[in-house]
Amino acid sequence: MYQAIVNNGNVFQISQTKEGLSLNDTPLAWDLAPLPGGGFHILVEGRSYQAELVEYLPEEKVYSLKVNGKILQVKVKDRYDLLLDQLGMSDLASNKINQVKAPMPGLILDIKVSPGDTVKKGDPLLILEAMKMENVLKSPGDGQVQSILVKKGESVEKNQILIQF
Repeated sequence: MYQAIVNNGNVFQISQTKEGLSLNDTPLAWDLAPLPGGGFHILVEGRSYQAELVEYLPEEKVYSLKVNGKILQVKVKDRYDLLLDQLGMSDLASNKINQVKAPMPGLILDIKVSPGDTVKKGDPLLILEAMKMENVLKSPGDGQVQSILVKKGESVEKNQILIQF
């Protein structure tokens, strides 16, 4: 049993039976064919769709799909995720973070946050130049900046702690 939440609204129950897939306990009659340039052609109840995977975030189990030119965000929950939801334990793996480390050696070009700032997942924290490329380091989760352990213009080593939350 799986659950798919599309664009944070529509919820679908998906299950595998001997006959094939069921969507909300209704057998799904569909045809799926790969396209030569990538993506898939899907035929469901006489309707034709072209779909391609744009992005997959495995930690969050979120797929970004382009279906007939429209981007859809689909969060998939498997039976274990659903069980954790039932037990009220779904928030154990929250987005709380403790620190951000340098992913590679480089030079700090700019710092986008200050101590006391509240950041959300994906917010830019600082810019690290490495191998003549500027890399924007983004927050891996939600938190409040406690301290910044580097200064603009400072060289850093791989795995050096840059920001503490």
